[in-house]
Amino acid sequence: MSRVVVTGGAGRLGRSVVTALADAGHEVTSFDQGRAEQLPARQVAVDLLDQRATLEAFAEARPDAVVHLAAIAIPGSVPDPDMFRINTQLVWSVLQASLESGARKMLLASSPTVMGYGSPSGWTPAYLPLDEEHPTAPWNGYGASKVAMEQIVQMAVRQHGARMRFGAFRPCFVIAPEEWEGVATQMGHTLEERIADPSLSAVALFNYVDARDAGEFVAAWIRGADDVPNGSTFFVGAPDALYDGDTADGVRAHLPSAAHAADQLTGTQSMFSSDRAEQLLGWRAQRLWRDTLVRTGASA
Repeated sequence: MSRVVVTGGAGRLGRSVVTALADAGHEVTSFDQGRAEQLPARQVAVDLLDQRATLEAFAEARPDAVVHLAAIAIPGSVPDPDMFRINTQLVWSVLQASLESGARKMLLASSPTVMGYGSPSGWTPAYLPLDEEHPTAPWNGYGASKVAMEQIVQMAVRQHGARMRFGAFRPCFVIAPEEWEGVATQMGHTLEERIADPSLSAVALFNYVDARDAGEFVAAWIRGADDVPNGSTFFVGAPDALYDGDTADGVRAHLPSAAHAADQLTGTQSMFSSDRAEQLLGWRAQRLWRDTLVRTGASA
């Protein structure tokens, strides 16, 4: 198929992205400062903030496509100025190296947090479910860095769109395969606990996506990038909410600032729409929590 570089390929999302790409027949190289056991890719340790090292690594890999996942991934884990600087600097470094190495496609991971939910000053959606046309309203360094990253993509389309395809995707709360069986999520609690206590999931608007589904989205984008508008942004999430009941009831009970729009949701519908990914790329998440979660009773 093609040569694909995945930055951050040893991470929670990266491992599933690498696996999906390898399963699709691509030759994958992971650029990451860490390593993952049994990753179906060549693993290269590189500091992507070091421009010279990055250029050399890309020149050696000669990728046809680049999937940029590497970033500081947890809001608040470093001060806002550092968060913004590091995440945006990584994009500039990878973009320059992708262009100079002759890559033809570049997809980067953004975040649903660009919507601005959780803002201390309050947040009210214009409508539900949220889609890619809804205004962004970041309130911390993480969300602001992701909006800036999406804007860099749009800039790259205007500068280099004649020779290269670009895209961005906003993966919902990523659930790694082992977390369905009781391993703690990156927030420190288990999925069973997240279901038992809806307030834990309400902070992310009950959104989620299995990492393997997100990996399959990436494979679908690489396959179809030439056939979708250059620079397209996609929400990538499960079609249902991570809530044990009708989503509208969960919104009214736990997200009062969005209650005015709750009636726009039906049944267990997600608060985020991934219709664009389905319509343009034929992708739809397949792994739903009611079918995939292994119940242990530990949260009872």
